[in-house]
Amino acid sequence: MDPLCYSQRLLNPFRGVMNVIEYEGAQAVSTDGLHWDIYVRDNELVKDLANSHMVQTSDIRYGSWSKANGLRRGAIYPSEDFKLLENQGAIVYEFLLKHCDEVPFPLKDYFELWLLDDKQQPLALLSSVIRKKDREFDIPLCWRSGIICKKSFYSSVIEVLASEHIHPADYICHYINHFADQNPVAQWFFRDELGDARGMEGINLKPELINRRLDQSLFPVFYIKDYGHDQPHEKLVNDFLAWQAPYFLLLHDLDDKTRSQLEHQAKQRALILDQLHHLYPAIINQDIINAARVEALLRQHNNSGIETEDTSDTDYTELNISRTN
Repeated sequence: MDPLCYSQRLLNPFRGVMNVIEYEGAQAVSTDGLHWDIYVRDNELVKDLANSHMVQTSDIRYGSWSKANGLRRGAIYPSEDFKLLENQGAIVYEFLLKHCDEVPFPLKDYFELWLLDDKQQPLALLSSVIRKKDREFDIPLCWRSGIICKKSFYSSVIEVLASEHIHPADYICHYINHFADQNPVAQWFFRDELGDARGMEGINLKPELINRRLDQSLFPVFYIKDYGHDQPHEKLVNDFLAWQAPYFLLLHDLDDKTRSQLEHQAKQRALILDQLHHLYPAIINQDIINAARVEALLRQHNNSGIETEDTSDTDYTELNISRTN
């Protein structure tokens, strides 16, 4: 059986995709397509337990790899169990060497957990998984703007919206979440290839909402409520989505007009664009991308304006990736 290759979104907030090569208990993962971390885990420990797929077992770092630096091995444990894990890790590693240039892998996280608004409609995307069995039902029902947002996002409209000093990252977090019920509700949906959705189980969900069908037009394209705002809040939301533009360009299902607009917005975060551009499935304005990359090179050379974000770090606290069997 060949390893499985796929990608899934990094959510709450959305900040890119994780490319994954998976074989039994081993995974190679990368957020930038260049630097890969390889992990192994002993699934045999829990295979006889009820609901074993929900049991967390510890990852062991097999190693890290990039074309530039080669393989850096993790610790080796001389045990019979680890020999099995070594074999699985080696299979993933050999597959990675042959297929690393095929990134980005197709998105397969068709199961989506949406925070619902007070009318029980999709408000903000909280999580996504590729397998039905990996859905979680015990997570905070709160959309987050993220740690990096607090460091580098700004919207001038905050001076109109807030009577006292508050960071735009905190304000938009409160604003989006205020559309939810006082006792927040979330629902898992299965999204088909056309984007239409079948409602599944959820958290604090009314039973009659299970199995409902929703048209794709009811789901915000960029994962947070994008309609029904007054003018200042509309600008705040649009400024935040523009700030996320380098990540949205990783998505496959963008029309040319939307992709072109995002490319213009993404040049404002030239360093992030430079790290991710080779993963973009299409580019409309190559001159804009090239200019942003030149700016990134100059800023790196001058060591000025460096955003404190490393897209190659697969252990980043906001990734919210849970690995299950």
